[in-house]
Amino acid sequence: MIEGPTGPPKQPKFYLFLPSLTTSRRDLMTPKESVFCGKIVSIQRGRVVTEGDLACTGDENRVWTSAFRKTPLQGPVSVTAQGIDGDEFGNPEAHGGIDKAVLMYAFKHYKTWQDEYPNLPWGNPPGGGFGENLTIVDLDETSVCIGDRFTIGQVVLEISQPRQPCWKINRRWGDSSLLKRVAQTGRTGWYARVIQEGSIDSSDTVSLIHRPYPDWSISRANDILIGRLSDPAAQAELLSIPELSQAWKVSIS
Repeated sequence: MIEGPTGPPKQPKFYLFLPSLTTSRRDLMTPKESVFCGKIVSIQRGRVVTEGDLACTGDENRVWTSAFRKTPLQGPVSVTAQGIDGDEFGNPEAHGGIDKAVLMYAFKHYKTWQDEYPNLPWGNPPGGGFGENLTIVDLDETSVCIGDRFTIGQVVLEISQPRQPCWKINRRWGDSSLLKRVAQTGRTGWYARVIQEGSIDSSDTVSLIHRPYPDWSISRANDILIGRLSDPAAQAELLSIPELSQAWKVSIS
């Protein structure tokens, strides 16, 4: 059974009211929009490795190169514009870069994954199972929005796009149905760019400081991509958001 993160008892939620970062009324954060978001459960980074059988041509066992498998980190961790210090990417054209520097994932999803796939070794506590750098309590795709800025330790992150899952999820877990299930459920995770570099720790809290697009949750953006939300006006609105990564704009155009 997956248990909650260890450590001191969860602090009660509280509300922030922060001045606008610009003069635009849409940037003013109301108490309804601004919440205490929780904390980091674990921090991970990956090293590029090659796995599989050279003699095999089937999808399940053929050779593949990736940094999908992540290792948990202890103590203060440096975060630069390129992401977690020492984190590697097997395919830099598809992963990493300024707009996809840090991958975040909701801790609560692991309990659901364990219920749906009890045969898979999720770990206790889990973290990094979907290639994420930060596993987070009290945030998910419905409560994070494009353009949100969060402070974690010394670092400021800005949400740039949903994570678009790929076939490596199936290879990592050895289950050919997992990728489709991630897309169907919207339990994808999300990417952030680094606005302010610094260090973070696995005990750090996550606080929202800026929310310019409260109507554009990661979940709603996912719905545009996979066709659950077929609305040309909404698609055009999403495409107009400057903080949305160029790669995602290409995907939904």
